[in-house]
Amino acid sequence: MIWNDDFETLPREAIESLQLKRLKQTLERVYATVPFYRESFQKAGVTPDAIKSLDDLRRLPFTLKQDMRDNYPYGLFAVPLDQIVRIHASSGTTGKPTVVGYTRRDIDMWAELMARSFVAAGAHRGDVIHNAYGYGLFTGGLGAHYGAEKLGASVIPMSGGNTKKQIMIMQDFGSTILTCTPSYSLYLAEAAADEGINIRDLKLRVGIFGAEPWTEEIRNEIEEKLNIKAIDIYGLSEILGPGVAIECHQAQHGLHIWEDHFIPEIINPDTGEVLPVGETGELVITTITKEGIPMIRYRTRDITRLIPEPCICGRTHVRIARMSGRSDDMLIIRGVNVFPSQIESVLVGIDGIEPHYQLIVDREENLDTLEIQVEVNEKAFSDEIKVLQDLSDRIRREIKDVLGVTSKVRLVEPKSITRSEGKAQRVIDRRKGK
Repeated sequence: MIWNDDFETLPREAIESLQLKRLKQTLERVYATVPFYRESFQKAGVTPDAIKSLDDLRRLPFTLKQDMRDNYPYGLFAVPLDQIVRIHASSGTTGKPTVVGYTRRDIDMWAELMARSFVAAGAHRGDVIHNAYGYGLFTGGLGAHYGAEKLGASVIPMSGGNTKKQIMIMQDFGSTILTCTPSYSLYLAEAAADEGINIRDLKLRVGIFGAEPWTEEIRNEIEEKLNIKAIDIYGLSEILGPGVAIECHQAQHGLHIWEDHFIPEIINPDTGEVLPVGETGELVITTITKEGIPMIRYRTRDITRLIPEPCICGRTHVRIARMSGRSDDMLIIRGVNVFPSQIESVLVGIDGIEPHYQLIVDREENLDTLEIQVEVNEKAFSDEIKVLQDLSDRIRREIKDVLGVTSKVRLVEPKSITRSEGKAQRVIDRRKGK
């Protein structure tokens, strides 16, 4: 089933023609209404009328998260505030929050793209969607909520937290679709077991998970523990919120990015050079239909690649591969580039441990150190000391073999690593200031 056949199955030539038309309109609008873009374009020596083809997009300068902070709160809005019907913002944990605004048309478009995304994931009108993404300034909760209503499904606006009640509601209300972070889904399964409930016995059949990076191994873990199909969804507040791209339930291989609303590019994160299709680099997105706060060549910092090959589901929009990390959360340990997701891939393949871990990065005598704290399961925890030592040694060896970095491994008791009801905090970097 496809939600909007007219647009989701457009031929490639028609997609690119529509993209160019909408791109030109967007560039003319931001040049006329947003001083930041006008000055940025002029500094780069380019004007909207110089963009004759999609390839010309690379002539335009990038937009950075810092640009949003520098223009806090409304400096990048392209319409007067009386046309903005909703405002969202990031948490601001690394500085001023990034503020985004939506016109009525933006909200309608967002709901449309989330409805597309739900259908791509296998949802339908008769579903009961248990929405455990956070409501409020975070875009996840309301983004999924409006999409579920657009689809015509029943939506339960649970938001995050209150885990015991989440489980009771899923059980009593017959939830069939779960939306939350992947780490929280595993926490729900664990908490349900503590209550004597086998979460596999609930009516859940699909989980739509995003807001944090996760691996294929974690997908397998989720599907096994919850007895569902786990679908990856991608979005970010600066571009829209959830619903920028999603996997289809038929293939579960790459996320369809809705190209009638967004133009994706892959760049070398060090040089800014646009890379050929299929090569891995940093995802850059240009919005071509947003009214409130259009984004031109926004650097997402997410590392992925484009998958142009046709998909078995029939959708013609290009796919992006599962995010392998971020260009700005990459750890450099004694000259070795390490993404937390790479370590996770190693850990989830080892018997005797749970998919709950934390990376402690520190500096001792001017040398970087990496300690991996990982929970053992109940069975392994009851084993003798030698068995646990062998398990620790195996983890250390496999991390060294796969990533080329030497680490300390500390096995900890089951359920001793703090659980997150939002994004899991995987890394504690103590090197700052040392």
